[in-house]
Amino acid sequence: MKKASTPNVLRLSRILETEYGKISWYPRRNAIDELVYTILSQHTSDINSERAFENLMTRFDSIEAISNADVIQIEQCIKTAGLHKIKAARIKEVLNIIDTKTGGFDISFLSEMPLEDAKTWLKSLPGIGPKTAAIVLCFSFGMPAMPVDTHIYRVSRRLRLIGPKVSADKAHDLMEKIVPPDEIFSFHMYLIQHGRKVCKALKPRCSDCVVALMCPSRLKPS
Repeated sequence: MKKASTPNVLRLSRILETEYGKISWYPRRNAIDELVYTILSQHTSDINSERAFENLMTRFDSIEAISNADVIQIEQCIKTAGLHKIKAARIKEVLNIIDTKTGGFDISFLSEMPLEDAKTWLKSLPGIGPKTAAIVLCFSFGMPAMPVDTHIYRVSRRLRLIGPKVSADKAHDLMEKIVPPDEIFSFHMYLIQHGRKVCKALKPRCSDCVVALMCPSRLKPS
């Protein structure tokens, strides 16, 4: 398969920018909060993970308090996130490891590391994979890490930005190679919006797609 070129990505980005409006990076949460939130968001909806995160932060007045809490107390706060027993244990374990490694919960030092080193540090934590690491680095620090969720994975495969046999985990690194660093955040957001509104999983609206002419899957989506 021919590798997607940067010009193709830039052309896609400009078309999607016209469709959805210009998107600029902004810090969403501080890094340790983003890490906890992203653990909560695994395998559940944004609404459920937001509610669980708010419950958790309302119940405990600090990240340190969460790390010191009993797992059952954490479980009670995050039931809306689903898999609450697994996630509660993981949050506590991750926070305790970070505290042991750094003497606290400030992980802003990651922003000063090379991208691959920062990703490796985060992925060394239990249950933290490429997507979670990329979300923390991209959304908290504006680093050129490309989070690949289900929408981005689906849309990028249909557009042949990545091959049909590429795994979701491998897609993070491949997308980072073909998307210019200063375009990663906006391109990430454009593909999510396009996946939610047009390039749907079961019934893609190809007739309404602004990038249909660039899409080799438009007649038989996969």
